[in-house]
Amino acid sequence: MPQLLPTDILFFLMLLGLAALAGYTLRQEHLRRPWRKVAKSRSAMISLVILLSYLLIAVLDSIRLPVSPTGNANGNGTPIGEPVTLLDQALGDIRDSQEKTYSAPLAVYAHAKEMLRQPDGQESWAYPRLRFGGRQLTSPETEHGRDIGQRTGRGLVRGLTVWVWLMGLWVVAASIRRKRLPAVMMPLLRGETALPWRAIALTVLVICLLSGVMVELSRGYHVLGTGKVGEDVLYQSLKSIRTGVLIGTLTTVATLPLALVLGILAGYYRGWVDDVIQYLYTTLNSVPGVLLIAAAMLVMQSYMARHEAEFASLATRADFRLLALCLILGLTSWTGLCRLLRAETLKLRELEYVQAARVLGVSQGMILLRHILPNLFHLVLISVALDFSSLVLAEAVLSYVNIGVDPSTESWGNMINSARLEMAREPVVWWSLAAAFAFMFALVLPANLFADAVRDAFDPRRAE
Repeated sequence: MPQLLPTDILFFLMLLGLAALAGYTLRQEHLRRPWRKVAKSRSAMISLVILLSYLLIAVLDSIRLPVSPTGNANGNGTPIGEPVTLLDQALGDIRDSQEKTYSAPLAVYAHAKEMLRQPDGQESWAYPRLRFGGRQLTSPETEHGRDIGQRTGRGLVRGLTVWVWLMGLWVVAASIRRKRLPAVMMPLLRGETALPWRAIALTVLVICLLSGVMVELSRGYHVLGTGKVGEDVLYQSLKSIRTGVLIGTLTTVATLPLALVLGILAGYYRGWVDDVIQYLYTTLNSVPGVLLIAAAMLVMQSYMARHEAEFASLATRADFRLLALCLILGLTSWTGLCRLLRAETLKLRELEYVQAARVLGVSQGMILLRHILPNLFHLVLISVALDFSSLVLAEAVLSYVNIGVDPSTESWGNMINSARLEMAREPVVWWSLAAAFAFMFALVLPANLFADAVRDAFDPRRAE
């Protein structure tokens, strides 16, 4: 059976909750209507495909394989007792191909010169060959460019093959439903379908081609170079996806209960209940969020230091700190949504159908569940979609100032934190920072575009 850490369990429970919410949405016409508007947006669907690809990597990195008690987890240097994930197994080649120190993307030689002993016994100051990058080359000076070109071509062909198979399965399934193949193909090629299937297909094509090229190149080179101790930067970037996705999702799970309960109670009951809740979030907002997070993380680190026996495993220690960071971010970022829900509840409680339910003797709890909460759903959804990208960026900032995730956890924040010293080297080591920025940008931008489409579809003021 796969081994699961607490964050893995919460992550999969959240995915099950999203699946249940999607099933509920499909049964409600008033919820299906705005989602159909989102589905017709080309930018939203392209963003959704990219976000789903990130989510798939996060899921693969959350399924941990059992560890042999008598040997390494993967037989290639993983510490005994430390579990590996399905993503680790898939990235085994680049995971275990460590170099001595820095090397540039697709390089054959190290980034810094060393004193090397030549075959004739003399020593010279030169760039040493990498252990893994370009090891298949006999004469790098003449074969390097040709080998990269050949591998790129093979990667494009393999990516195109995967895309053709995926599109073939989709076309067959759609043609079986419509009984005729031309009825499926022609509108798709012209881009005349109700949903932007052509844009979705082209996005999947780009992802397949990029994945094929990276997979093929990574078998002979470090595609994005290596870091200070020779670890592959592409492997670090892919492993950081899970951290970014969990920070954005689990923090939301921690935020919603407080914001929903307190916001609705303050707006519906008013009086002393409203005063207490307002005092609570006003006081919390008066303290800088970074100070609260730093203080909470120091308390958490002190607890871990006093209970070292409970955190003997590196994976357990890193997972506990990641979970603590998600909870701390959730407890310090619920105030904005709470204030918004309170204001909307103040308006809803005075509407005629709520007043009628109260006169007819409907219980307070039933009014809150059946009349107030469903009409706040669009605000919750919009807030969650908009806050996701800001939470991903918050992890990078917090890790940069050393109050984020554990240093042993792969994250874009830790990559940026280590890259700040590399930028001062001569020659400059730029690829770690560039890789972290590119992967973070490719997640945050689609999240923002998808959030904009959700806001336009669910905001009643923007409804057509």
